[in-house]
Amino acid sequence: MSMKLPDFADAESFRAFRSDPSQWLPIALDIARSHGLDASSPHVFATGTNLVVGLGETLILKIFSPLLRAQFVSERGSLTQLAGHLDLPIPEIVAEGVRDGWPYLVLTRLAGTLGSEVWPHLAEDQKERLLRQIGETIASVQRAPLGPLAAIEPRWDDFMRRQMQGCRARHTRLGLAPKFLAGLDDLLCDAGKLIPMDAPPVMLIGEYIPENFLLACRDDQWSLAGLFDFGDVLAGWRDYDLLGPSAFMAAGRPGRVKSLLEGFGYAKPDDALKRRLMALMLLHRASDLNAHICIAGWQGKANDLVELQELIWPG
Repeated sequence: MSMKLPDFADAESFRAFRSDPSQWLPIALDIARSHGLDASSPHVFATGTNLVVGLGETLILKIFSPLLRAQFVSERGSLTQLAGHLDLPIPEIVAEGVRDGWPYLVLTRLAGTLGSEVWPHLAEDQKERLLRQIGETIASVQRAPLGPLAAIEPRWDDFMRRQMQGCRARHTRLGLAPKFLAGLDDLLCDAGKLIPMDAPPVMLIGEYIPENFLLACRDDQWSLAGLFDFGDVLAGWRDYDLLGPSAFMAAGRPGRVKSLLEGFGYAKPDDALKRRLMALMLLHRASDLNAHICIAGWQGKANDLVELQELIWPG
């Protein structure tokens, strides 16, 4: 092959490269052929962070920019550690390697329908059922041994302290209403006591959201059918992984919140748990309340962060 995967100094240049498959698909197919894989009917996945191409109906090739090597380490380590520990299907690593300094994984392709295509149209009882399964899945993932992921960067205490330091500036920049910003310093003060910094860490996926799982329907009942995308794993406090489904899926509905938390192992959200979850939601690495809280008109339904936590986690 005369084509090579280039070096990029910044993420913007890489994104432009990724958006034009003609520049990298021939290399991806050559990688597939080098492993004896069928490259005759590729499917480029336009969304996502890395170079991702489907090889027929059974395999996925995922190529990571050197700028995103940490995602490769996270994905490879997570799939290795979770293998054999979950009832829910996850991708299996079929092959791996490096091309021109770009690490890659060949993964099995899971069956099912993308959660984001199904979730908005489900009846309420089906949403509650799935949220209970998501809570159970989070707990199951967190019971798996961390292995080498225990040393993954950033370390939980460093990550939390950095997030706390930049929290006010972040949410001011993102346009969080002044009435919520007014209570931020008190919440951050509480966060240092509410969020365990040195408790035994667990595997945190960070994004249990409809875009990252697959669903299947049997006898008119929808169930989780697969979980994928392990590129942003942390090792830290367990409650952090409740934030994605709380913000994007539970939508402040008491039945949904109850199902999620009970599936995870919490009988009822007490004031300390709600306060901790509110703090973690503001400290999440992707936190943007205006964009992520899926409760219609929530900005007008709460006057401060205490009322907001009651709105998001009622009961």
